[in-house]
Amino acid sequence: MIHSQYHWNVTTPDQQAAQQLSIELGIAPLTAALLSGRGYTTVPEAEAFLEGSRTASHDPFLLAGMQEAVERIRLALERSEKIWIYGDYDADGVSSTSLMIQLLRHLHADFDMYIPHRSKEGYGLHNHALDQANAQGVTLIITVDTGISAVEQIAHANALGIDVVVTDHHEPPAELPQAVALVNPKLPYCNYPFKGLAGVGVAYKLAQALLGMENVPEAWLEIVSIGTVADLMPLEDENRMMVRIGVEHMKNSSFPGVRALMNIAAIDPTQMTATSIAFAMAPRINASGRMEHASRAVELLTTENMSLADRISFELDQLNKSRQELVNRMVQEAIAMLESEKDQYPHGVPDVIVVAGEGWNPGVVGIVASKLLDRYYRPTIVLGIDPETGMSKGSARSIAGYDIYRALLDCEDVLDHFGGHPSAAGMSLHRDQLDAFRRKLNDRAATLLTEEDLIPQTQADYEGRIDQLTLAAVEELDRLAPFGMSNPLPKIVLRGATISQAKAIGKTLDHLRLVVEQNGSMIEGVAFGKGELAELLSEGDVIDILAETSINEWRGNRKPQLMVQDLAVPGLQIWDRRGSGQWDRNLQHIRSKWSRYMAVESGQLGVLCDEKRAETLKSQLSDVSLWGYDRQVDIAACNHVSIQHGAEAIRTLCLLSLPAHIQQLDHIFATFTSLENIVLLHDRPNQQERLQIPDRDIFKLIYGWLSKSSQHMSDESKLVPYLSQKTSSSVRMVQMMLDVFEELEFIIRHNGTIQMNQAPAKRPLHSSQLYRELGELAEMEYMLCESDLPQLTSWMISRMQGVS
Repeated sequence: MIHSQYHWNVTTPDQQAAQQLSIELGIAPLTAALLSGRGYTTVPEAEAFLEGSRTASHDPFLLAGMQEAVERIRLALERSEKIWIYGDYDADGVSSTSLMIQLLRHLHADFDMYIPHRSKEGYGLHNHALDQANAQGVTLIITVDTGISAVEQIAHANALGIDVVVTDHHEPPAELPQAVALVNPKLPYCNYPFKGLAGVGVAYKLAQALLGMENVPEAWLEIVSIGTVADLMPLEDENRMMVRIGVEHMKNSSFPGVRALMNIAAIDPTQMTATSIAFAMAPRINASGRMEHASRAVELLTTENMSLADRISFELDQLNKSRQELVNRMVQEAIAMLESEKDQYPHGVPDVIVVAGEGWNPGVVGIVASKLLDRYYRPTIVLGIDPETGMSKGSARSIAGYDIYRALLDCEDVLDHFGGHPSAAGMSLHRDQLDAFRRKLNDRAATLLTEEDLIPQTQADYEGRIDQLTLAAVEELDRLAPFGMSNPLPKIVLRGATISQAKAIGKTLDHLRLVVEQNGSMIEGVAFGKGELAELLSEGDVIDILAETSINEWRGNRKPQLMVQDLAVPGLQIWDRRGSGQWDRNLQHIRSKWSRYMAVESGQLGVLCDEKRAETLKSQLSDVSLWGYDRQVDIAACNHVSIQHGAEAIRTLCLLSLPAHIQQLDHIFATFTSLENIVLLHDRPNQQERLQIPDRDIFKLIYGWLSKSSQHMSDESKLVPYLSQKTSSSVRMVQMMLDVFEELEFIIRHNGTIQMNQAPAKRPLHSSQLYRELGELAEMEYMLCESDLPQLTSWMISRMQGVS
């Protein structure tokens, strides 16, 4: 059994509604089921979602503070005041700044921009920057994607005679800054109907308010799309409309920077999607602010020079590669820190992970936090410590249902600064406060987080079949795009698929290629980053799959394929390591490498061998549950681990010795009732010891040779090898057939000699108990030593079911 990495919460669509949608809208049942599962159960709702509307944009003046913001900016334009755009260094901040530059260019304003350096200055407004603005004669600052928490800084600006218009989308604090205007849909008194705008979305609403909704260039939605997708904003309501239009414009982009980014990321413009933004464009834009300064990315998105755009996009691509290497190193260092402390916690890690390292680049701590969260499924905070000042700057990422921003509110007495969302946040504090910070977070989490909260969860949209995933049906799913937060790529569960092929692919064999079949229908799949599973999957394994769908296009041929996100082998699984001669190395490999896929914790991993061998292995295997066959049928606990935890705790059992007879095999299943995996580590018998499944012909042959030979070769020690040679049977097989003849009284054994019974009673072979046992033992040994894995697995499961 391979355990899935996540618990799959599968949506059950309204079947009646799905059927109605399929008929009336002329869409595939799969598309209709997905729409129904996402709450679009009526034809008008589903049609509006599929077709979208450019009129879905809300009146920008519904945003509280918008009227005051527009009036102040228009006054600045009339007076030819010097304006500063004050932005942020992430992809949303870069997009917001770039959009505001487009707007102020359009309005022929006198403006400049300022984005703080991520590692040298950190997030938000800074007094030294405001002093610099004052020195330049700036009288109006427009913030984008920042400012809602800048109470002291905006007070400083006011004292300098600088007015501030805040446009932001982050959670507002209890105390708000005294700005000329605060434009943020999340303000408690704001009645704007959609709260999910990105920072760039709020900036776009300001553009609509200043220019009129019909007069904003639609191409600007390309920039809105980048920030909205990159900042993980929900792709619903007007975000869906803006990103859909923006992505469509990107296919023939009017921005040199967008075209250059698509080129360096090898994005086919005709195949441009929101997913392309998320996984190809946004990381390169973010690399600018993470590794150097975000102004270079702003320059890319605002330049009108294609040659310059190409140069900058190449720089950002190189920075992104450096960022990837840096992240991998920091992740390994953080894992080493956590592993060194795992004995301190019941689950190996604390409820809230807080790791900090000297010299860690604050620009990538958020990515490191995300990777640690994926590995441990705990709210995670990663901080970089400046070794000179002792200041720590970090990022948090949280699990579903745990509001990390609220958690930081409860720790504000040890924090210098913080801000963010329920799922992600940033903070700074002195290293002297790290222990208190870690303690406060975990004390709070201990009262709120339950065991269920810490089980990794993922949402699946539909449980279907391979035959539903036709090329036409998968192509039609594009009508649900753009995909992102609140409208993710559909995840489909396929249960009971049989593996036809499983192999590791890629230069470093990091990825897994699958071919699976179900009721005559076949489909290929790719699982990125799961190449190690190729060792654990075999042809014939029946698996459950959680996957997204895509189209594989190669040399003009198009076919559907699965992008596998998670998988499980739900039933008993047999792991074939027969005859390797390295049982100890295999056992260590199972414990160290496969623990995330199979149960090998204390008491769950068992080793079973013959009783004599178990006695010699006690000291070597003192930390696993050791069991031995006794002389009869029973299986006995052989060390303190097996005695302490018992047989019912065993979920992964390693066989080091073959059972002596079929009853011992059946007793394994009767004893170890929680078995999920059986690992075969036993040696194969040599040719001289192998049994063959008996039939009447082989017994006739042996009987005939006995009749011919008994007058001259009654010495059993000579007769057995002679019969073995003549019948091509093993010595062991001949000896056991002679046992059958003796039970049936066909021969008489006496003091090492064999004589034929001259007047035997007529008795059929199957009346012999030993004959039946020989057949069962020969079948068992053939299955355990010679059969292929699918055949062996099927046989073992049938034996297990027979016992239960």
